[in-house]
Amino acid sequence: MDRLWSPWRARYIASGVDSQGGECVFCRIATDSERDEENLVLHRGRHAFVLLNLYPYISGHLMIVPYLHTAEFDSTPKEITDEMMDLTKRAQTALREVYSPAGFNLGMNLGAAAGAGVADHIHIHLLPRWSGDTNFMTTVGETRVLPEDLRTTYSKLRPEF
Repeated sequence: MDRLWSPWRARYIASGVDSQGGECVFCRIATDSERDEENLVLHRGRHAFVLLNLYPYISGHLMIVPYLHTAEFDSTPKEITDEMMDLTKRAQTALREVYSPAGFNLGMNLGAAAGAGVADHIHIHLLPRWSGDTNFMTTVGETRVLPEDLRTTYSKLRPEF
């Protein structure tokens, strides 16, 4: 496999929950509303917030995150999961208005074995998709190509919330 140097990934690796009890990146963002633009937070609700994925699969990749630090979706209080779903619907509308995608991917990775990058704090992923938006770079080159930087995506989506 070819390797591309990507020093920005070191910040991602260091930002998650570590096995020695390090700070959860979502909990840090949840309590730091003064830096919402820097943290790419698009909207704050009563029980959850919407933010851009700092390491997106595609432009417009959003996450809906509860303030409650929990790894267990099935035991999360209903008022929290209800708001998460309402925010997901609102985020889908925003993405549709701004980007006119042909479809969406919506999902959760519960636990490290399921692919969760932050396994101890549940969150929903919402990604806009277009026919033909995959190419050889992802499938063969194991590299993602994003047509837009995060600050531009943020400035487009923020007014929709």
